[in-house]
Amino acid sequence: MKTVAQLLKSKDQKNQEVHTIQWNHTVFEALVVMAAKNVGALPVVKDGKVVGIISERDYARKLILHGLSSTSTQVHQVMSSPAITVDTHKSVEDCMGIMTDGHLRHLPVVEGGELLGLLSIGDLVKEAIAEQAALIQQLEQYIRGE
Repeated sequence: MKTVAQLLKSKDQKNQEVHTIQWNHTVFEALVVMAAKNVGALPVVKDGKVVGIISERDYARKLILHGLSSTSTQVHQVMSSPAITVDTHKSVEDCMGIMTDGHLRHLPVVEGGELLGLLSIGDLVKEAIAEQAALIQQLEQYIRGE
């Protein structure tokens, strides 16, 4: 299976950009960024380091259900923390395991303290399906003696 580094390189240019939010911004500001960028989660950054992640799920479960206001609640009050991250050497399979075990939909990629990318469960499933299709094709060719 591919490594995270290979997967990040293969993502199209539009999907390589990582959008973040500062830890002390409001949840409303985070929602505006998510809507504008059409993403479901943002890594939360403090002093240049990833300290958490805020997602639409956090908004629904930790803010709305508790009657809090998105305009007065800061991101760090409802974000999922600490952020579970991976480095570029992990395999797609390893990442899928981490996401499954942690019930995660997004996984920040951090190398040497620097945020390099954000993987979604969709990115990983797409890659796993592509790898399985390639393996099936190779096996079919082997069976046919090609």
